[in-house]
Amino acid sequence: MLPSKSKISLPQILTLGFLTIIILGSLLLSLPISSQTGHFTSYINSLFTATSATCITGMTVVNTAIHWSIFGKTIILILIEIGGLGFMTFAVLLFVFMRRKVDLTNQLLTQQSLNLDSFAQTKTVVFLVIRLSLIIQFIGFCLLMIDFYPRFGLWKGLGYSIFHSVSAFCNAGFDLFDNSLVGFQKNPYVLFVISILIIAGSLGFLVWRDILLYHQDHRLSLHTKLALTTYLGLILISFLVFYLTESNFAQANHLTFFQKLMNTYFLSVTPRTAGFYAFPYEKLSHGGIFFTIILMFIGGTPGSTAGGIKTTTVGILLIRVWSTLRGRQDATFWGRRFSEENVSRSLTLVFLVSVILTVATLLLIITQAIPKGFGLEYIFFDVVSAFGTTGLSLGLTPALTVFGKIIFMVLMFMGRVGIFTVMYSVLNSRHPEEQFRYPEENIMIG
Repeated sequence: MLPSKSKISLPQILTLGFLTIIILGSLLLSLPISSQTGHFTSYINSLFTATSATCITGMTVVNTAIHWSIFGKTIILILIEIGGLGFMTFAVLLFVFMRRKVDLTNQLLTQQSLNLDSFAQTKTVVFLVIRLSLIIQFIGFCLLMIDFYPRFGLWKGLGYSIFHSVSAFCNAGFDLFDNSLVGFQKNPYVLFVISILIIAGSLGFLVWRDILLYHQDHRLSLHTKLALTTYLGLILISFLVFYLTESNFAQANHLTFFQKLMNTYFLSVTPRTAGFYAFPYEKLSHGGIFFTIILMFIGGTPGSTAGGIKTTTVGILLIRVWSTLRGRQDATFWGRRFSEENVSRSLTLVFLVSVILTVATLLLIITQAIPKGFGLEYIFFDVVSAFGTTGLSLGLTPALTVFGKIIFMVLMFMGRVGIFTVMYSVLNSRHPEEQFRYPEENIMIG
C-alpha cells in the first residue's frame, strides 16, 4: 500500500521529483530518434547522460556532438534547463499559468529547492529566477552568435549559440564540439563570454536579487556579502595559483601573452562546477590538478546552478577557524554573528561529503583500471568532479564499467539534489521536537 501524501516528507518529494525527470529523460534518450545512427542507445548510457544533464554535470560516456541527433540534443538541453533552475521552479510556473493557487507543500518544496530562508516570497523569487535566467541566457546567445554565425553559418550558429549559452549559464559543461573549447584557445572573446555566463549562473539567484534591488534597499544581506567575498577571492587566488603552476601556458608559443592570460583566467573559473575547458586537464601539472580538485570540491554559491559544498560553507568554516584561533567565542563577519546551527551544518556537510568521496574512491580503485602514467588522481579527480557536478575528467569517465557508471550517477545526483535532502529522504528524517536534553560535558580535542 502506497504511503499517503502526508506521510511523504518534503525531501522525499524533492528527491523523487528529480528521479522522475531523470527516468523520463533516459527513456527518451534511449529511443532510436535520439541517436544519429537511428538505433537504440543502451539504457545505462542513456540513464547516465540523463542524470548528468539533469544534475548539470556534463560528464559523458558517449560523445555528445557525434552520438546524439538534434532530437537527442534537444532533450539534453531541456534536462539541463530543468536541472539548472530546479524542477519546482517550473512546477510553480505551471500552477500560475493554470491559475491555480500554489499550496503550502509546493511553496516549501520550492523554498528547499532554491535554498530560501522563507517561503513567504516564493512566487516572487521564482519569477525572478525565470526572468533573470532567460535574460542572461538570451544575452549570452546574442554574444555567442556574433562569433558563431560567421564561423558556422546561420542555422548551425543559432543551434550552437543557444545550446552553449544554456549549458554555460546552468554550469552544465555539455558542448557540441569534440574537445570542449580547446579549439577556442586563441579566441579570448568566446572564452570571456562563456566565463561570464558561468559566473552569472554560479553566483546564486538570491545574490542576484540583492544586487538588482540594491538601488532600492542600499544594503546587501550577510549571505550575499559572504558569497561575493568568497567567490571573488577564490577567482583571484585561482588565477594566481594557475599562473604560477601552469608553465605549459608560458611555453605555448602559438598563444600571445593576452591569450595566455585569458586561458589562465578561464582555467580559474571553470573548475567551479562549469565543466568547460580550453586546455586539456591531462596536460596540467600535478599542482594544477590538485588545486582543481580543491576548486571542484568547493563549487559555487547556494541557490545557484553550481554544485560542490558551496562557497558560503567554506567561508563560514574559515571564519570560525580564525575566530577560534584568536580565542573568540563567536564567528563574526561584517558586524554579524553566524549562528551555531550554521557552523554545525557546515561541519556536518564537509564531513559527510568527505566520507562519501572516500568510499566512492575506494570502490572505484578496486573495480576500475588505472592506465600507466596515472596514479590515484586519475580516479579521485573524476569522483570529486562527479559530486561537484563539474564534468571535468582525466579520462576515467568514458571508460567506466557499469558499476562505475552507477557510482558516478549516485554521486552526481547527491551533488545536485544536496546531501541533506538525500539523507533526509533515505532516513525519513522529520526533525521531531526533543523532549529532553542530556547533561553537557567536555572531552579533550587536539
